Amino acid sequence: MSSATAVSKPRKKRKGMTRKTREALAFYACVSPWIFGFVVFTAVPMFASLFLSFTDWDSFQTPNWVGIQNYVKAFTDDPLFWKVLGHTFYYAIVSVPLSLLIALYLSNLLARDFKGKRIYRTIIYLPSLVPLVSAGLIFKWLLKPEDGPIDAVLSIFGIHGPAWLLDANWVIPAIIMLSLWQVGGGTILLISAINGVPKELYEAAELDGAGHYRTFWNITFPMITPILFFNLVTGIIGAFQVFDQVYIMTAGGPDNASQMMVPYIYNSAFKDFHMGYASALAWILFVIIMVISGAVLKSSDAWVFYESEVKK
Repeated sequence: MSSATAVSKPRKKRKGMTRKTREALAFYACVSPWIFGFVVFTAVPMFASLFLSFTDWDSFQTPNWVGIQNYVKAFTDDPLFWKVLGHTFYYAIVSVPLSLLIALYLSNLLARDFKGKRIYRTIIYLPSLVPLVSAGLIFKWLLKPEDGPIDAVLSIFGIHGPAWLLDANWVIPAIIMLSLWQVGGGTILLISAINGVPKELYEAAELDGAGHYRTFWNITFPMITPILFFNLVTGIIGAFQVFDQVYIMTAGGPDNASQMMVPYIYNSAFKDFHMGYASALAWILFVIIMVISGAVLKSSDAWVFYESEVKK
């Protein structure tokens, strides 16, 4: 057979799967573990919890359908529910803005060029690596009344420190102090965002004679609003779900003065064995977080700046 005949002979079409089919199968193979995990560990427990919230299940007997009785009980026949909900809002409203402001201030300082900045950044970030259980125990020791280190320092200045975790008026501020101690994670994210701001913008501002504060509010702040938005949303969700700090430091005391929603749900489910009522409380908290997060997401159009949208 000559070479010319071999070239002119049409190539046989390969049998089997097309490239598009193989790519689709590879995609489903990659995402299947995540979908399986989501269904088994998230979706099924959520729907089971929703069903149990309409029952009187006590973890031992067969659940009986009671309709919306658990929800009615929470809003009309459980004074502790409103107290716990108020404490949770108090903690979230104070701790989230303070954490954002402190992280913003620290990131603006540590984003500058100065000797030893890596050491300072590491020191700021280190508390975020400490497990909350350990941090709670440390703060429990720091805040001991009379002979605790913090009260000892205050006494040097002639200030008689409060009983902190034993005082109903000071116990939640003490828990908020622990949340502020761990702002390192948000600070590092903001430092990365500040370092990502184009240098040309700062050079143009310098040519226009803009001072430090004007440069910050007109250039730096708008450019880092996506990271601030992320920190705000995750901070709100974390604040409403606070558990470890309360459980380790006070267990909700004294006299439920520091009780929050998630520890209250835990106690209702696993100590009082009111699993149906605890499920209803969990869904009430879920709706509250969804509504607040949705409002923040909706407001982002007015204050979050995305550079890619301007380029379009």
